[in-house]
Amino acid sequence: MKSDNLSRWVHDHVFDQSNPLAERSTRLVMWITAAMMVVEIAAGWWFNSMALLADGWHMSSHAVAIGLSAFAYAAARRYAQDTRFAFGTWKIEVLGGFASAIFLLGVAALMVFGSAERLLSPQAIHYREAIAIAVLGLLVNLVCALILGKAHKHTHGHAHEHHGHGHHAHGKAPHQDLNLKSAYIHVIADAATSVLAIAALAGGWLFGWAWLDPATGLLGAVLVAVWAKGLIVDTSRVLLDREMDHPVVEEIRSVAEASGAPGTLTRVTDLHVWRVGKNVYACALSVVTEDAALTPAHIRASLGQHEEVVHATIEIHRYPGAMAHTG
Repeated sequence: MKSDNLSRWVHDHVFDQSNPLAERSTRLVMWITAAMMVVEIAAGWWFNSMALLADGWHMSSHAVAIGLSAFAYAAARRYAQDTRFAFGTWKIEVLGGFASAIFLLGVAALMVFGSAERLLSPQAIHYREAIAIAVLGLLVNLVCALILGKAHKHTHGHAHEHHGHGHHAHGKAPHQDLNLKSAYIHVIADAATSVLAIAALAGGWLFGWAWLDPATGLLGAVLVAVWAKGLIVDTSRVLLDREMDHPVVEEIRSVAEASGAPGTLTRVTDLHVWRVGKNVYACALSVVTEDAALTPAHIRASLGQHEEVVHATIEIHRYPGAMAHTG
């Protein structure tokens, strides 16, 4: 019974990094985005604007993707105390961010297809009405960006506060909430495409440049694809445990090799480090040493100065002549 309570305590205090404010903000933005999506798609079809219609479909996929982010938060919270997740449920949120990025790439492809079709077959556009809807869409996106920006600032500030309690800092900002970042990027991408749509519709209305409408759709697709690529890189790095270039790796190596007694040689021969939360890591290392008295507990105690290292599996091997260095 005590063992079960201890396991639950570890999950609650080390690996449970739920973010209630980000979850609430993301859910609210999802509903706002879905409502505006319906308005823009209907208006784009009615007023015959490719830029407005592309923005609406763009927003529809964002509503789904932001919904995935909200679902990821809920799932991470629901299973936070489930000990079957060896290092907690944080990566559910990262997986949500990755899925959102894939959605963004799909949106970019659809925008390219629709815009190219409209370039080849121009159609009359009701510019005045379409511009009014595009401006409304931009305002909605800005409101959503403020909501998520406030949640991001709160989360980032809390991470800095937590990171500052450690005995050592890397000189880098703490890792971001990649799930919240994905939702924020979706909203910013929507705002950017709304601005492009307004500019294209205004140019067509004032100067008769009908080609601006589909051309803007193509430009918006490029911007969305670039943002998606960046988000895929960030989230896949976590999902694939590509962390061995992080400064904490060399710090762990240095601490382990300095743990032996003076005058003895200690070397790390195998080291694996991976992230198990926004700002915390686990590691597994093998050490070869001349110090016959060195134990995993000694190395673990030395690693204690780095509170971002929350779990360490340590294996020690002795040099053949290690016993000669005792006494």
